[in-house]
Amino acid sequence: NIAPTQPAPVIAYLEGENRLEIFQWGLVPSWAKDVSIGNRMINARAETLAEKPSFKRLLKNRRCLVLASGFFEWRKDGKGKVPMWFKLKNGQPVVFAGLWDAWKKPDGAMLRTYTIVTTEPNELLAPVHDRMPAMLSDRDALDWVSGDEIGHALSLLKPFPAESMDGYDVSKIVNNPQNDTPDCIAPIEG
Repeated sequence: NIAPTQPAPVIAYLEGENRLEIFQWGLVPSWAKDVSIGNRMINARAETLAEKPSFKRLLKNRRCLVLASGFFEWRKDGKGKVPMWFKLKNGQPVVFAGLWDAWKKPDGAMLRTYTIVTTEPNELLAPVHDRMPAMLSDRDALDWVSGDEIGHALSLLKPFPAESMDGYDVSKIVNNPQNDTPDCIAPIEG
């Protein structure tokens, strides 16, 4: 149950190789005046990556893979919202396309952060939300993190096949990131 500003595992190309690292969710660009900008930069729209100054330079050599077991989305239900869990039907981890950057803290230490790239929703997500994370197949993941060709990288950012995914309602305990247990992704009836 990872929320923005929390650390999470990513694979990034560092020091000549793809490495598993822990970065903070919420992009803080190297040029930012303070860390709070990360609260507003948790996602980046695939359609505008090559245009937005915050993402354009990262697209060339600061792409990363965000590793997860699935993701939450909230569907409208009357006046409230119901949390839902989306995952791969085969139970394998999901890989999201991401961008990362390093920001120098006032004490001189480096803070590495990331944003998740989003795209249009597939048929499973469309009734729930107008965006979804840009999920990558194993082959596309390697091209995203290690490839040099920006045009090809951008072509990978499309809705993931709905027939490979499953989604269901979960408990509202997920609304508190301190609740980080398997109960957060257990299906609820009704």
